[in-house]
Amino acid sequence: MPDAMNRRALLRSFAAAGAAAIVPAAAQTSAVLTRPIPSSGEAIPLVGLGSWITFNVGNDPPARASCAEVMRAFFAAGGRMIDSSPMYGSSQPVIGYGLKKFGAHGLFSAEKVWTSSASRGPAQIEASRKFWGVPKFDLLQVHNLLAWEEHLRMLFAMKAAGQVRYVGITTSEGRRHSDVEKIMASQPLDFVQVSYNVLDREAENRILPLARERGIAVIVNRPFREGDLVRTIMRKPLPSFAAEIGATSWAQLILKFIISHPAVTCAIPATTRVDHVQENVAAARDPLPDTAWRAKLVAHVAKI
Repeated sequence: MPDAMNRRALLRSFAAAGAAAIVPAAAQTSAVLTRPIPSSGEAIPLVGLGSWITFNVGNDPPARASCAEVMRAFFAAGGRMIDSSPMYGSSQPVIGYGLKKFGAHGLFSAEKVWTSSASRGPAQIEASRKFWGVPKFDLLQVHNLLAWEEHLRMLFAMKAAGQVRYVGITTSEGRRHSDVEKIMASQPLDFVQVSYNVLDREAENRILPLARERGIAVIVNRPFREGDLVRTIMRKPLPSFAAEIGATSWAQLILKFIISHPAVTCAIPATTRVDHVQENVAAARDPLPDTAWRAKLVAHVAKI
């Protein structure tokens, strides 16, 4: 019981500090950078918000309030895309709680279908929609290619009926890239979601070039390897060339590396902290690195 009480007290302090730290988007020095979705031309901010692990807090009131404050700060900083899945425990109702408490503020809702049963897909999507409390999702994705053929047929039919705006597929940690490529080459996808960062660059070989060739938007998951990447290198000082792109932290360096790739549409780091979500969205501001700078960062990190 004391541990639970201490956890609640800590979450309350985070939420209170976060609420005080929120900076209105209008007060930012420059606009959040966007990139168009190739299939429509709609522009979305280059940094979004993931919910894997971080929003799986159950019914704990202080924890839910803390997540809601993260969402409020995210929208205030200029973010739009929030991504979740039925796989993510209580993340969906926690997102719904935040949206109900603070409003949607231009939300771009990215959700997934995750079931081996094709017949259960529609019911799962409807349950997810009710958790979020949205009229319909902007994007529905087949999570980790589970039963992808059946689910894609359903999602394309939903898109044709106006029940969802965009359709995509996801994978993570570099798995099944050959399957992802085949689906990208054969299906009229709007989005593909993969893992990509300064160390995990396998997607550069085929996924990212194919996305540009096929006109498919790219969402990048696990930009920080669920925090492991930042924790590993943050003990080291920032390289002197970080100042060239206005990065003030390793998190911003990593995100700027990711979103500066011309095929990337949005990166979705997850966080439990208001200051971190503000820092993440701020990475989507000018300047972004060029090809030579990106190569310099890769070489620098390889030596750490």
